[in-house]
Amino acid sequence: MPNIKSAEKRVKIIEKKTAENKAIKSRISTFAKKFKVAVENRDVAVAEVAYKDVVSLLDKAACDNVIHQNNADRKKAHFAKMLDDLKKSN
Repeated sequence: MPNIKSAEKRVKIIEKKTAENKAIKSRISTFAKKFKVAVENRDVAVAEVAYKDVVSLLDKAACDNVIHQNNADRKKAHFAKMLDDLKKSN
């Protein structure tokens, strides 16, 4: 436990930021699952909408330094490949 007032404040700020970051990551995970379900069900229209949503969330998270830019780019490329494969198979 910190003894200095500024250190106590930093602990509170870090806890708040950690909760915010966790919520953002959870939202990304939820939208990624929706996209993957749409791909598994071979529903191109729903998959395209879900892809746009998840890419938007990834870009925002990377911009705010919640996740690393390379992590976001890697996930976007993976999802784009899944969507292209789905389009080609239909």
